[in-house]
Amino acid sequence: MNVNGKHYRTIWEKEDNPRAVEIIDQRYLPHNFVIEQLNNWKEVAIAIKEMHVRGAGLIGATAGYGMYLATLENAEDNFLEEAGKQLKATRPTAVNLAWAVDRQLAAIKRVGEDKLSRILSAHQTAKKIADEDTEYCRKLGEYGVKIIEEIYQNKKDVVNIETHCNAGWLAFVDYGSALSPIYVAHEKGIPVHVWVDITGPWNQGAKLTAWELGQQGIPHTIIADNTGGHLMQIGKVDMMITGADRVAINGDAANKIGTYLKAVVAKDNNIPFYIALPSSTFDWNIGSGKEIPIEERGSDEVKYASGLTKEGKIEKVLLTPENSPALNYGFDVTPARLIEGLITERGICKADKESILNLFPEHKK
Repeated sequence: MNVNGKHYRTIWEKEDNPRAVEIIDQRYLPHNFVIEQLNNWKEVAIAIKEMHVRGAGLIGATAGYGMYLATLENAEDNFLEEAGKQLKATRPTAVNLAWAVDRQLAAIKRVGEDKLSRILSAHQTAKKIADEDTEYCRKLGEYGVKIIEEIYQNKKDVVNIETHCNAGWLAFVDYGSALSPIYVAHEKGIPVHVWVDITGPWNQGAKLTAWELGQQGIPHTIIADNTGGHLMQIGKVDMMITGADRVAINGDAANKIGTYLKAVVAKDNNIPFYIALPSSTFDWNIGSGKEIPIEERGSDEVKYASGLTKEGKIEKVLLTPENSPALNYGFDVTPARLIEGLITERGICKADKESILNLFPEHKK
């Protein structure tokens, strides 16, 4: 997607140094556009854990490059397995992370013990993971736009879409998941407007989704997380779409904390609620959302907020009584019964085991 008219991916190899990768450091958005260079797998682990990068697809792609950088340091099995273990531990909920690490380890072992062969294999696999993520998000956008088109044909007016957290191109390598159909609709000339949940406590909606949509020229309005229900009641929301960090084989979906509440309210108001995801976000090894590990993050993310002062400085401020405890779950699980459909790179299916496996028959056991 574009930043000030120039195309960017969220991660890429440094032009004059193939032994390093560059990322958009999302901690500084929307006020500053900062590019960070990652030189080794430990820097990659820090970038994932501390959310310089975030979002299921981008976490996976970054981990893929992290394993490539690890081979440059030491291509032996024990070293790579330990690096992979530490990378996996940085963010436990997003399945793309473990999927990318395991894919790299398998590809590396297939080429034998030669160090150069292992480096070349890891490099090729990292690029393939990033390219696949981009292509899958592009395709799911083409499928998802059909839903928006149908609403527009029936309504003959602006299609109002609510989204939670950030599942645009900043959460993937390019295009995004939940925002990809919206981008396609905008390109086709379908009038759309996006209600952007602030999405506390990290405020990814207010900071990242709003910034993305603004860069692409898409009409949007930022709303407090508790406003969506009222907008649905008064007919101001036509559909809701979010991304996911892990989807179980029965269709239960883990996404940013607060998604479950929005799905319940959407159901009560007969508003279709969709999850958009590339297939790398499915966890084919778990039967339901009860098995999804839910990340618990530090309490300071709830108690403090950062923003731009009138003097142009980024400052962190305390919002709460200093000694009050705070609880900070990063995700919740939306049951499949609340989900209208899953939008993937192979099409749209119901959120149930049979429909998912019919779309991805290679995972039938």
